[in-house]
Amino acid sequence: MVIVRPVTMEDLDALGELAGLAGVGLTTLPKDRALLAKRIERSEASFRKFADRPGGESYLFVMEDLAVRRVVGACGIVSKVGGFEPFYGYRIETQLFESNVIGVHKEVPILKLHEEHDGPAEIGSLFLHPDWRHGGNGRLLQLVRFLFMAEHPDLFETTVLSEIRGVQNERGHSPFWDALGRHFFGLDFAEADRLSVVNKKFIAELMPDHPIYIPLLPADAQAVIGRPHKDSERAVKNLEAEGFRFANMVDIFDAGPVLSCPRDEIRTVRDSRRTVVSAISNEPVEGPEYMIGTTSETFRACKECAALTRDGVRISAELAAALQLQMGDPVRVVEFSPPPALETPKAV
Repeated sequence: MVIVRPVTMEDLDALGELAGLAGVGLTTLPKDRALLAKRIERSEASFRKFADRPGGESYLFVMEDLAVRRVVGACGIVSKVGGFEPFYGYRIETQLFESNVIGVHKEVPILKLHEEHDGPAEIGSLFLHPDWRHGGNGRLLQLVRFLFMAEHPDLFETTVLSEIRGVQNERGHSPFWDALGRHFFGLDFAEADRLSVVNKKFIAELMPDHPIYIPLLPADAQAVIGRPHKDSERAVKNLEAEGFRFANMVDIFDAGPVLSCPRDEIRTVRDSRRTVVSAISNEPVEGPEYMIGTTSETFRACKECAALTRDGVRISAELAAALQLQMGDPVRVVEFSPPPALETPKAV
């Protein structure tokens, strides 16, 4: 069984191995061991004492396969972007050009630099070891953050966004970066990506703040604007099923899409409910598959079939052991997959 829990410093080596597998473009899971250690320290501090209101706290989770005692994935949330670590993105807008003399009326798409100092919550740091990308593990790793958010809504801003990794080739080159950012930064994509983890100040200093006219970019750069990396396509579908939509904004480095959703409208946040463990069975429990999480500060969560009744939830002994639960303990549960949308009857 796999569970998701808060990261600890004991996970540093395993997290470093995952970062090495992630490739270029996953800025929130840096390959630098010292930076990873700082991320873990920051997360441990956030879990140790919950803030009264969102102030940029970072919550980093890992997925652990209990059978082999191995950390196989990671995901995270930042409670609020902004302040000294602002959010940067390119907003897609249109600019009107017209001439009554020759009868031309044309709207030209542009990219306009957006800098957010009082911004939303952000999910990121999502990576799962390739050997564990099966059985819904990726979906669990992605959605478990919303289960934690549902239990502690006041820790997070009321809007949540996700920067999706953009298109790169096998060598880690981004056609969008090569067409735009490289000319202003004088760096290759991988180096600029690494530096953005250390300090984002150079972005504001070097990135042009005037509009970028999309039709003037090379065709291969235009083609990837708003498109996800092939490894991120499933993540996009999962987020869309949770209620996320394209925010008409892209990443300034690789032009990957930015998705957003009001916190309380996220399917897992909206539909999850608190209940108690009403029964623990020594046999597998028949029923729908649920995502189940503890309600204490030592958050643990997993997915498994369970039986939800008016009295509480009946779970297996294996799940109880994995989440360290006993009879009567409070839990938060939600159906692992959203129910299929009802089709509108066709008129006859």
